[in-house]
Amino acid sequence: MAEHDLVIRGGTVVDGTGAPRRTADVAISDGTVTEVGSVSGRGAREIDADGALVTPGFVDVHCHYDGQATWDERLQPSSWHGVTTVVMGNCGVGFAPVHDQDHERLIQLMEGVEDIPGAALAEGLQWGWTDFAGFLDAVDRRPHDLDVAAQVPHAAVRLHAMGERGADHEEAATPEEIAEMGRIVADAIQAGALGFTTSRTRNHKTSTGAYTPTLTAARDELVGIAEAVGATGTGVLQMVGDFLDLDHEFGTLVEMMRASGRPLSFSLAQSPLAPDQFRELLKRLDAAVDDGFDMRAQVAPRAVGLLLGLDCTLNPFLANPVWREVADRPLAEQVATMSDPEFRRRVLEAHETGKAKGKLGGGLIGAFDRMFPLDDPPEYEPDLADAITGQAQRAGVDPAEWAYDFMLGDGGSAMFYVPFLNYAEGNLDTTREMLAHPRTVPGLSDGGAHVGTICDGSFPTFLLTHWGRDRQRGDLFDIEWLVRQHTLETARTVGLLDRGVLAPGMRADLNVIDFDRLAVSRPEMHHDLPAGGRRVLQRATGYRHTVVAGVETYADGEATGELPGRLVRGAQPAPG
Repeated sequence: MAEHDLVIRGGTVVDGTGAPRRTADVAISDGTVTEVGSVSGRGAREIDADGALVTPGFVDVHCHYDGQATWDERLQPSSWHGVTTVVMGNCGVGFAPVHDQDHERLIQLMEGVEDIPGAALAEGLQWGWTDFAGFLDAVDRRPHDLDVAAQVPHAAVRLHAMGERGADHEEAATPEEIAEMGRIVADAIQAGALGFTTSRTRNHKTSTGAYTPTLTAARDELVGIAEAVGATGTGVLQMVGDFLDLDHEFGTLVEMMRASGRPLSFSLAQSPLAPDQFRELLKRLDAAVDDGFDMRAQVAPRAVGLLLGLDCTLNPFLANPVWREVADRPLAEQVATMSDPEFRRRVLEAHETGKAKGKLGGGLIGAFDRMFPLDDPPEYEPDLADAITGQAQRAGVDPAEWAYDFMLGDGGSAMFYVPFLNYAEGNLDTTREMLAHPRTVPGLSDGGAHVGTICDGSFPTFLLTHWGRDRQRGDLFDIEWLVRQHTLETARTVGLLDRGVLAPGMRADLNVIDFDRLAVSRPEMHHDLPAGGRRVLQRATGYRHTVVAGVETYADGEATGELPGRLVRGAQPAPG
């Protein structure tokens, strides 16, 4: 009779603690790691991991599967990239709590902030809940290919407590409304939410163009909610903001932690408009930690960049009046018409006319010196000399001509990449600086969101390959450290202490990785959301086995049919 449910034999174990890799077996029973070392007993199933890395499953703390998790068992692309736990409800947006009359408003907010088609959300969401506990129950009823945790979003809470006034970020909440918001959030955390999230960035707007309802919520509102979180004795806080008034905004974060006694993380990136501000934020983060506050920053492991193409939300000729003649046609018809030399001449002539009049002639056309063709495999630290401007110069043609012709490639599915955060110097040196800081963790993948313009759910794979093996333009990190950052450290950031390490008693989430073959593929557009909605997906190669709670979910990138993922209710304490 087998002594274990599963034994991973002879792999190179990188256990998530940062300890040096070692050759070892991993035994699993009842969804828990039982032994790591030389396992003598047999498993009901055994996997030969000789020559492969064996790591904990990755914990992605910044996703937006809030809608998808209610209708889809497979939370792709994250589950293709070794992720075994996702945390949604970030940036203050989500679908609970909600009054019935506010369904459309929350859809418009998610569509605008996270670029998820409103038609897909309207068809996919079945609602049936009003409070956050009901939303958690809806997620819990559907099995998944990984574990799902949720946070309660400020925008939904504000609208629920303040009614129509709550949609206007300039409306001040009354003391009674703040108390009600605190009660709602505390109830949500007691029902299983990991914490509370908010947004204070002008980049976040509804699909109607209105700013997110939380943009300028007063400090007393945020501190009052944080105090209610603290009264539960659990929960974390998360914020994304512009930090335009750095003293006030950072001071608000400190006051939220002071009032609650709870950990807080915020999104950190290098803006091209203020390329050195991230260093000041890191200094203030250090000072807060020195003062005894549990604060971290979430950092993207590469530039946050837009994808442009004919089948994407954006393309370089989006505002060109001639191209607009075919904008609403199916992709194949667009390609056929655009391949006509006369139509091509008209588009390019309109572009030149637009330039002559001081207009860009189409969306991001002025960024040709920062727009790169996305090849397979994609290059995410491109040299500025390889931007469209440089490519066109070497080919002896105008950049607009080069872009036009490239965009028609692969049947119109070719894409451009425009890095806009973390790339002010044309390299990832500042990203490395942020990643290396002792109080940052990898985050901001936005898995499930920005489905027509961004595909960063591949961050976990990129983190290992680029920073642990492939980077040519600067220093690498140790694999052991990289694994720890996206397992133990991300799990700790959101209060999940039962996962992220391969050790007896810990949850049996893990990956068996052929590191030599590990790679991200070029993003592709799929039309598989509800109502035929489109989304960019990106696969990976090199994941031989992904295991969730002791059950294999993916083998060589293909789904096994098993769905052991569950809703994670609340912070999970360390075993023992």
